[in-house]
Amino acid sequence: MHKLFHRNSAASIAQPKDTESPYLIELQRVTKQYSTPAGTFTAINEIDLQVEAGEFVAITGKSGSGKSTLLNMITAIDTPTSGAITVDGVAVDKLSQNQSAIWRGTNIGLVFQFFQLLPTLSVAENVMLPMDFCNTYPTRERRERALMLLERVGVLDQADKVPTLLSGGQQQRVAIARALANDPPVVVADEPTGNLDSQMADATLSLFQELAAGGQTILMVTHERTVTEWVSRTVHLADGIVVADSLITDRVPREVAYV
Repeated sequence: MHKLFHRNSAASIAQPKDTESPYLIELQRVTKQYSTPAGTFTAINEIDLQVEAGEFVAITGKSGSGKSTLLNMITAIDTPTSGAITVDGVAVDKLSQNQSAIWRGTNIGLVFQFFQLLPTLSVAENVMLPMDFCNTYPTRERRERALMLLERVGVLDQADKVPTLLSGGQQQRVAIARALANDPPVVVADEPTGNLDSQMADATLSLFQELAAGGQTILMVTHERTVTEWVSRTVHLADGIVVADSLITDRVPREVAYV
């Protein structure tokens, strides 16, 4: 994806990268177990998973199937009990807590169901926050970049409003712009359309589809069953195991008007 700005290299994790793997994300025999009063609970059971750059992957499954646990480990929020996880050449399962927070800030964009925008800040200021926290761009360039991203997601005219004045669909697009602030190679979305009506949900999925076409990698947890017209691949979990992994070969990109 074209970068209009250069990130501060000091914000990146200084760790050798594996240049031999063709995958942006690779999980090898990953298991996650928790100790409970009833005994050991296995949330993820020896999963192997590979994701290439530019894929738009929907991770589906019933509640308790392991979807959120899987994403938490890919984003280094949690660590596996065993196995290896590599994202963009970095062994994220080996990062310390401090290293993982720094790495996540510059390499993962997070999008949530309920937007999680700060109500006392303007839309542009919300998008600037990740740049401020991670010190990824010179201060004088941050607002310019925020406005560029807001234009990209179709809400530039809302830049100086507070989030509560925007519709749900507009707030989700602001949240996506914020997730892109530090130009991360991976965007992770947790039920991003669960709080939107069907028209706004389609506009959000269309935006993700456009981002993936431009080289961004999108991992989306969803309960929706009608996502195959948008995504390039579905990974279905049950009881912590991948039970289906399907490429969508007959998908036709759709154009959806922003609302």
